[in-house]
Amino acid sequence: MTATAGRPTDRPVRGRYSRPVRALLVVNPQATSTTAAGRDVLTKALASELKLDVLQTRYRGHAAEATAAAVADGVELVVALGGDGTVNEVVNGLLAAQTGSGSGAPRPDPDATAMLAVVPGGSANVFARALDMPRDPVEATGHVLTALAQRRRRLVGLGWADDRWFTFNAGMGWDAEVVAAVERARAQGHEASPGRYALTAIAQYLAQLRRPPSMTVELPDAAPLTGVRLAFVSNTDPWTFLSGRAVRTNPRSSFGSGLGLFALTGLSPRTIASTLRQILAADGDPHGRHIVRHDAVGRVRITSEQPLALQLDGDHLGMRTDVEFLSVPGALRVVV
Repeated sequence: MTATAGRPTDRPVRGRYSRPVRALLVVNPQATSTTAAGRDVLTKALASELKLDVLQTRYRGHAAEATAAAVADGVELVVALGGDGTVNEVVNGLLAAQTGSGSGAPRPDPDATAMLAVVPGGSANVFARALDMPRDPVEATGHVLTALAQRRRRLVGLGWADDRWFTFNAGMGWDAEVVAAVERARAQGHEASPGRYALTAIAQYLAQLRRPPSMTVELPDAAPLTGVRLAFVSNTDPWTFLSGRAVRTNPRSSFGSGLGLFALTGLSPRTIASTLRQILAADGDPHGRHIVRHDAVGRVRITSEQPLALQLDGDHLGMRTDVEFLSVPGALRVVV
């Protein structure tokens, strides 16, 4: 880690701490809603109040690696400046020392790792917005510093699947195929704009109509649900944002309630049109003959004979036939 924002300050945050707070700022230089000059301003603002090291990510997984190393070195706070992908990597780095592979979800001790703070710099910024963080990066930076001075923090629950943490949503099938296609477009130099997501979603929907997937969903204390065509898993509400509008698949889900499941057993144009109207409504409470919804469950298992794409927090992880999603309450301390 290298400090790129000048000499770390020896002054504690707003005089409330007995010593300076050691912090790592993880910056995604490809963040879509900030400029290099803007990121420099935010870095200097944080460095004026924290004993700050700065890392600019260079490759996939870099944020997780650097965060895990910083936690091992005694850093008390990690600030993620980027989009939801950066936040996801930082969260996985924060909990890396308490995470092992195998059956069941880890039960991390939030006091055994650093706190998380988020400055939104991506396009959707779902995690930050679900925490009611200001959307403007400058305002969000001031919000974080004030929250630190006032010792404001909250425990948030996380999701666990495929030996990895997720913060706000996951899915198999249609949505994951959209994520994969947009990632391929970005690799070719195209912008991941809301319009591109919408057009890609339409193209993938038409492909799903031609060859509809068939999934089985298992929930605690319930008979397996077969013939599922689409399955979303949420860790909070909303599920995501589309051009600034909340997409609300599980409106009663929250960071403390467990996981939400939203599934469709049909993909006809009429079903999709009705579903879209409901999940895009400000007071959306989706229901219907082909909708299966649970807003607070501890476990969801999705299986399919045909390999399907899997995404966590908008990151495509590859093809899977069997994934268990688990709720882990109170996993992480977040500065809010």
